[in-house]
Amino acid sequence: MSEQIENQVINEARMPAIYLGHGAPPLLDDPLWTSQLAQWSLSMPLPKSILIISAHWEAAPLALSSPSASTPLVYDFWGFEDRFYKMTYPTPDASALAKQVTAIIPKTYSLYQHPKRGLDHGSWVPLKVLYPDASIPVLQLSLPTLDPEELVRLGTRLRPLRDEGVLIIGSGFMTHGLPFLREFTPNAKAPGWSVEFDAWAKENLDSGNLDQLINFENAPGMPYAHPTSEHFAPLFVVMGAAQDPQAKPHTVIEGFFWGLAKRSLEVA
Repeated sequence: MSEQIENQVINEARMPAIYLGHGAPPLLDDPLWTSQLAQWSLSMPLPKSILIISAHWEAAPLALSSPSASTPLVYDFWGFEDRFYKMTYPTPDASALAKQVTAIIPKTYSLYQHPKRGLDHGSWVPLKVLYPDASIPVLQLSLPTLDPEELVRLGTRLRPLRDEGVLIIGSGFMTHGLPFLREFTPNAKAPGWSVEFDAWAKENLDSGNLDQLINFENAPGMPYAHPTSEHFAPLFVVMGAAQDPQAKPHTVIEGFFWGLAKRSLEVA
């Protein structure tokens, strides 16, 4: 057992819900980002289990990844060093979490238990930093839609899991205009559209203006900040899982990587 887990107490009360920027596998080599995630993990009680919604799994009806122990990872990226394709994250059996999720989803809302689907990089990359021992059961939940209001409602359904020690994570990126980047280096200057959208998101998150966030397609910096919206969509699940979706969240990480906004936050 690592020092990290020895110094944490398994949570017996409500867990927070968080939205984080997961980035590409090279973020594992970024000392600032990894230190920020590691400190964030230590600031939270140790979860009993983790339910993560990644931008990289869109599937309807709603689906859960395999609950089996040591589920293989999904290497859904290309063009990186070979070592990233050999990484593992052998989590424990998550059958108990699968039963919790199944019990909380209404019968009218189809939920498919995938027998083989593993964790994609939107899940395992940040989890390798947050909980490097891979000793916490993890399930990934698909994005069944990109409609913000539907995702808020999904988050509301999931909210009671937080009282059972489940950490709900929405994994995306606050801006994700990859086709419009000119420089792929960690300290690249952020394009105007990325800065503008991030500032707009901060303003509306801090003021609790969920309606404005839902109408993000009209925000400054669009459509460059999100030519497709799957990396912004997990935020709405997290907002729905908040005790008060209009309360100001706690911003944990700010700044840019490759010019993309890393803004990450925690809701009560």
